[in-house]
Amino acid sequence: MSCFSLTSACSSLGVKSSSLTVRLGFRCNETNNFPGAFVSSPKRTKIKKVSVGCSSSATDPLLVKAARGEPVSRPPAWMMRQAGRYMAIYRKLAEKHPSFRERSETTDLIVEISLQPWEAFRPDGVIIFSDILTPLPAFGVPFDIEEVRGPVIQSPIRSEDCLKALHPIDLEKLHFVGESLKILRQEVGDHAAVLGFVGAPWTIATYIVEGGTTRTCTNIKSMCHTAPNLLRALLSHLTKAIAEYVIYQVESGAHCIQIFDSWGGQLPPDMWEKWSKPYITEIVSIVRNKCPKTPLVLYINGNGGLLERMKGTGVDVIGLDWTVDMADGRKRLGSDISVQGNVDPAYLFAPLPAVTEEIQRVVKCAGPRGHILNLGHGVLVGTPEEAVAHFFDVTKSLKYDSSSQNQAMEESKLLV
Repeated sequence: MSCFSLTSACSSLGVKSSSLTVRLGFRCNETNNFPGAFVSSPKRTKIKKVSVGCSSSATDPLLVKAARGEPVSRPPAWMMRQAGRYMAIYRKLAEKHPSFRERSETTDLIVEISLQPWEAFRPDGVIIFSDILTPLPAFGVPFDIEEVRGPVIQSPIRSEDCLKALHPIDLEKLHFVGESLKILRQEVGDHAAVLGFVGAPWTIATYIVEGGTTRTCTNIKSMCHTAPNLLRALLSHLTKAIAEYVIYQVESGAHCIQIFDSWGGQLPPDMWEKWSKPYITEIVSIVRNKCPKTPLVLYINGNGGLLERMKGTGVDVIGLDWTVDMADGRKRLGSDISVQGNVDPAYLFAPLPAVTEEIQRVVKCAGPRGHILNLGHGVLVGTPEEAVAHFFDVTKSLKYDSSSQNQAMEESKLLV
């Protein structure tokens, strides 16, 4: 039985402000003296060698420490899709460079776009501007992105002959990813975590088998029964390629990697257990062997029925979508693993006081240890930039109560 109760998750903590006190286990940092406070944009410098890799140090960013469950002064925060169309500066750049693939496969543009939210809001995580499909051509799957249809794979893999087109991942074809991560690591220093990401094998396989975006996943779900050996072969190939890609990102400068199983939530739990979990687990094992200190985050949209199974993959952090109550998620997962999330992205369209209250509620329910504040999904198009700035302002004003952190650490020890 978990020692981390629903009551302790939501009631044992506090926020102190000039106008009110809420029991949360953290207090306002009135000096607002945090690394990377709102200052002028850093001057871009030429790329140079920086010390990166798979090790950890005392200067690790706040987000990395929280991902590992180490004591931190406040919950770190970033947002999925924090660089994108809701920002006016991004839309202006996209007018000059209308091709998404150009924007996501050109080093200078990747760096510029990735740093736009950093320069505007100073989040605790700077995620590389890329796409989960970016590595496909590097192992034999060309694709296009059309204005209306989105990603399109002209030759879906649905037979043994099609499978022969695959080859080991050629990381040289992804040099722009490595170059961009090196520059981002140099630009943000230790003031924020540089985040890389990949798609999970099941999710990547869904695009490859379906030929693009799908609402039903009928082809790949049918393949589970009509051609299971073919599907296993595809998933195994993707697992090896994705694991190598993760390690490449870490060795290029990523502090932390998020695995997106975007289509995993379309599977019944027992099918996810069979067709997605083993391949994610294998990726975690391969990466752990090479980069044991690099935190790994697993996010699935629609993961309410999968939380305990997700924990079994061995990742460090479970990302909760906004349909999961944070208190319930923490109770189900326990305090021996970190969590990420999970403010509803639509809250950013609400009045700012409502945003503040929701942030306080989520942080309170997540507990004072092992929590990365995020949205429960990506930033929505049309989100007011003022609301995003407020989200990060509120987070930076919080400070954990050390006594509550010590209690959480003792509870975690009891679970080991």
